[in-house]
Amino acid sequence: MDKSFPRTTVGGVSLPRMIIGCNWISGFSHRSAAGDTMIRSHHHQPDSVSRIFETFLERDINAVLGLFNTDPNLIKAVELAQERTGKEMIIIDEPIINMDNTPAARAEAKAEIEKCAKRGAKFCLPLHSCVEQLVNKNTGTMDRLPDYLYMIREAGMVPGLSAHMPEVVQYADDNEYDVETYIQIYNCAGFLMQVEIESVAKVIHNAKKPVITIKPFAAGRVTPFVGLNFSFNTIREQDMVCLGCFNADEAAEDIEIAEAALERRLPRISARNSPLQTDVISGETKA
Repeated sequence: MDKSFPRTTVGGVSLPRMIIGCNWISGFSHRSAAGDTMIRSHHHQPDSVSRIFETFLERDINAVLGLFNTDPNLIKAVELAQERTGKEMIIIDEPIINMDNTPAARAEAKAEIEKCAKRGAKFCLPLHSCVEQLVNKNTGTMDRLPDYLYMIREAGMVPGLSAHMPEVVQYADDNEYDVETYIQIYNCAGFLMQVEIESVAKVIHNAKKPVITIKPFAAGRVTPFVGLNFSFNTIREQDMVCLGCFNADEAAEDIEIAEAALERRLPRISARNSPLQTDVISGETKA
């Protein structure tokens, strides 16, 4: 039997240190409109998505992070993968909620959070573009954030925060908001990161709660070997790496590369195709 991927604990829940990301399933390539269209045309049915999830489940990588309200195929694929494998998946939902300070907006936000619970989400991390509307850099606070975290707890889910701004992690810790984990952009290329890589590394290492790092491949700008070796060797043992892939074959490669990075060995994967594969490219020496 294949061994399980290393795990950590977040808010009393066991999570794999590799989280399944959904940008390359839901159509967010961070590259081009053509790339987005390619993804959506391939993953227009839940079966193709389920095959990816099933590959991760073979190593008990059973947590998936995505915008489940935006992409209806995700929950269908989760249900299909669970049916096929007999293993339960942990849903980490990123809802888009109305952060306006009005009774109507708060009611709308509460309803959206409750939809996450009805979909079966264990964790609820409001999307970064919503959370960051509350950031006050002058006071080092996120005004009204406790109201939404209370809604998440009341709905029976574990609260967390999605962040592109590293200040979100710092302010949540400084003010002891009821947060169990954070999402933070972190990759070796500095892609979409708002400050230097070294500064974000310090934020992650100083965080009071486990951190889910995202975009380890910089949306395809670095290879999985480079991205995963950087991420897993510069975060803490309690932190996680969330990655996206296009199909089940990529998922299998990424899992092997990640396991090799954690075990400090070379991954056992096939070499890329080349019209003339020299000894240097193949990495082999002649007997």
